[in-house]
Amino acid sequence: MKIILVRHGQAEDETRPDSARQLTEFGQQQAAQTAEYVTSHYHPDRFIVSPYERAQQTLAEFQSRASEVPVTIQDNITPSDEARKALVDLANVEAECIVVVCHMSIIAHLAGLLTGEYPESFSLAEARVLEMDFVMSGMASEIDRFVPDQPY
Repeated sequence: MKIILVRHGQAEDETRPDSARQLTEFGQQQAAQTAEYVTSHYHPDRFIVSPYERAQQTLAEFQSRASEVPVTIQDNITPSDEARKALVDLANVEAECIVVVCHMSIIAHLAGLLTGEYPESFSLAEARVLEMDFVMSGMASEIDRFVPDQPY
């Protein structure tokens, strides 16, 4: 099975509550690049997304390319959540190719738990493809990575 971990695209400054922050126009472009790459190289059969607005907006780019894929909002993949608890919920998802759209730093911790490696930061809208026989700490191997255009 594959879990594709995706960080949301560039978000606006913190002028509103963190959960309500929106993607910038550039963030929308990043999300579109990542969604195009992922959906043209892989065949997701489940989308899992944070309830936060910028993650939902990032996922919308995936949905525009794969509208038949069911979506689950997972409340425990926000920036301050515990990765181990989130991983337990992900392990219970019945799918062969899951795309998870969420945030730093939980996404780095999820990747680290799955691969058994030290958590490594994700770029904005970065996707990492992890392959494993089943969801469990230390069982995954990273097989692909996509990083869209970054602000400089």
